[in-house]
Amino acid sequence: MDFGLQSFLSTVPTPGVAVYRRHGCRSQSARSVDDDEECDKDRRLHTVGCRHSYYTGKIRSCLVKKGVAFRELYPSNPEFQTRIVPAVRHMVVPILETPEGEIVQDTTDMIACLEARFPHPLMVPDTPVQRAVAWLLGAFGSEGLLPAGMSYRWSYRAEQERFLRAEFGRILHSGPDREARYDAGRQLMDYFSDLLPKLGVTPETISTIEAAYGELLDTLDIHFQHYPYLMGGRPSIADFGLMAPLYAHLARDPVPATLMKNRAPNVYRWTERMNLASIADGEFPDCPETYLPGDDIPPTLETVLELAFQDWGAELLANATFFNAWVASNPSLPAGHMVSAGGNREVHPTLGFIDYPWRGCTVHRASAPHGLWHFDKAAAYARALSGEPREAALLEPGPSSRHGLGPDPSASGPSHYFAVRWPRLNTRERSSMIRLRPLMVQELAPAGAVARLAVLPTPL
Repeated sequence: MDFGLQSFLSTVPTPGVAVYRRHGCRSQSARSVDDDEECDKDRRLHTVGCRHSYYTGKIRSCLVKKGVAFRELYPSNPEFQTRIVPAVRHMVVPILETPEGEIVQDTTDMIACLEARFPHPLMVPDTPVQRAVAWLLGAFGSEGLLPAGMSYRWSYRAEQERFLRAEFGRILHSGPDREARYDAGRQLMDYFSDLLPKLGVTPETISTIEAAYGELLDTLDIHFQHYPYLMGGRPSIADFGLMAPLYAHLARDPVPATLMKNRAPNVYRWTERMNLASIADGEFPDCPETYLPGDDIPPTLETVLELAFQDWGAELLANATFFNAWVASNPSLPAGHMVSAGGNREVHPTLGFIDYPWRGCTVHRASAPHGLWHFDKAAAYARALSGEPREAALLEPGPSSRHGLGPDPSASGPSHYFAVRWPRLNTRERSSMIRLRPLMVQELAPAGAVARLAVLPTPL
């Protein structure tokens, strides 16, 4: 989420070295009981985010399910503006700060950080097929459902104006004056509501976006009738990725929340479950707190995967084509060059506009290289699979479905939903994709410092 308040940003200093550490505790001899309590608080992870933020919902649910103690600050907290913004050099949430003072901005990096620090309970499957599928669904939620999440928020602004003003107002105004909060929220909303065309959300595509989302709700509702989480009895990065759109936007904003509750109550129940610290759920007393044995995928997840390919595949192919052309036209790009049209450091990097057919309409939107990075991560796990036929099927082109990508609806058997058209990059461009991540990360601190700041697209 980029607040876009450039007049405010122009007043914020941007030091060349951005390393911030909270002050350490005093020596043991000088400490009091109050000091001990403060030190315990200081050892917690800190996040900066808000309830209505798309990506804050993703990382918050991971922290909750990990059972990690953390303190969440709102962006209205003075510490965010005086210490975090100068480090990141953008008004963007969520932010994760470790007790050692490391600042991490991208939610996928945050989850990797948490997995390394707190390996139990495991939240990324360690078996090959489940890992590839979990990363794919997490990427689909983080990037592929962004247009739906934004459309239901801003296409229905008039119907939920007061709620959104209050939510956005909390970002800038923490005082008791309710009208001042509403006014602050309105100013921020005017900026965000103009982002829809960049995501391909137009009067010509809104009905198609809503139809696709409705199909997804129906399939997820069936799945969550059988399993508490996407991969079985334990949450994973797949659940966290889908929490990004399905909680903050689609389960809280009044219009889509009403739709979800009435059309897919099991999905709404899942959003509640994902904000509870316990993994077990009394609704599923016989479900073990594990992923399925034998590296299997829940059968009810097959249709969800099909829809993910159908409704994200066309955009991915258009993005891959555009990115590959950009790489080919810039053969001498130095390491560290930003992946953006002007080579500038942006919260929402894009290389230009793309067009592609989807479900009978034409989508015109800004390219999203970060979506490619997410997808290539899942594809890399798929390409690493070998041996069994169902694993190899992840790597082979499959017959096109009625929406352009995905499995043949007439196919039968548990392996066929893997037979999909993964966007593939040629040898040179694939190596460029491997370089994509370093190109999008700014090392703002000297060697050995702890501030690693990723500049990636995180809109509200």
